[in-house]
Amino acid sequence: MREPYEVLGVARNASQDDIKRAFRRLAKKLHPDANTSDPKAQDKFAELNTAHEILSDPEARGKYDRGEIDGEGKPKFQGYPGGGAGFGGAGFGQGGPGGFRRTGPNGETIFESFHFDDDSAARRGRQGANSGFEDVFSDLFGRFRSGGGRASSEAAPKGGDIEIVVPVPLERVVEGGPVKVALPGGSTVEIKVPAGVSEGHRLRLKGKGEASPFGGAPGDAYVVVHYATHPQFRVDGVDLRLDLAVPLQDAVLGGKLRVPTLGGSVDLTIPAWTQNGRTFRLRGKGMPNTHGGHGDLLATARIALPDDRDPELEELMRKRRKAAE
Repeated sequence: MREPYEVLGVARNASQDDIKRAFRRLAKKLHPDANTSDPKAQDKFAELNTAHEILSDPEARGKYDRGEIDGEGKPKFQGYPGGGAGFGGAGFGQGGPGGFRRTGPNGETIFESFHFDDDSAARRGRQGANSGFEDVFSDLFGRFRSGGGRASSEAAPKGGDIEIVVPVPLERVVEGGPVKVALPGGSTVEIKVPAGVSEGHRLRLKGKGEASPFGGAPGDAYVVVHYATHPQFRVDGVDLRLDLAVPLQDAVLGGKLRVPTLGGSVDLTIPAWTQNGRTFRLRGKGMPNTHGGHGDLLATARIALPDDRDPELEELMRKRRKAAE
């Protein structure tokens, strides 16, 4: 697992705005929908989301910078003297499957508060060298037990949280409304996204995450909003970009064209002698911004020849070519 700063391509002193911009740029580049031929696309996108989740949360970022969690957001074991993994077991206390870290009444880790006194040394002599460790595990897991050895749902740890990236159509982003979310188990739920929701926004579905292996409450599912690819518009920050087909006669003589927007078509006046590549700005027809307004729609003229061959137009072009020679 690479470190989050490397995944996002930002410096360790990067601002929250830098982190947000890097995530939005890479999310478009690495999204599985845009990399269907890459078998590792899903893993790369998941790594990006994990890095963003850590660095966009000041508390989690601080824990990572202090070495309290790793690049996956899992706790690192720090209580054993010397800073090693402790007790010869790779992964013990590392936050992996079954990993944990327990604190004593004064906030110290269990390995700091546990010690062998004379009595415990005597017990080791009678019961074997691992007796003291067995006492530790018995105390740790005893509070999770109820009748018949089954885990108590009141005390057992909850299941893991999951993250689901959901493509949201741009029209739904502007208007807000229901979006269906497919859960890992095969079921679907319908959520309502707010109007003007930003890309990368997270919505919590309580209890829709992984089941607890100890019989506790299930984890939560976090729905991450991703702007779905649109057949006409390209998102550029809070602006939208559009290639606008301009008939040759309108480019030469001028005219009016109907231009599509997310809120319906509008009229645009095309001046005479409009060059190919000229961009027209339709103010307020873009994506919602953080100030309650909207960005702009940037329509770039693309000169379009007639669908059918026009002999008169061809003859005119021959005359102009000959005149220019």
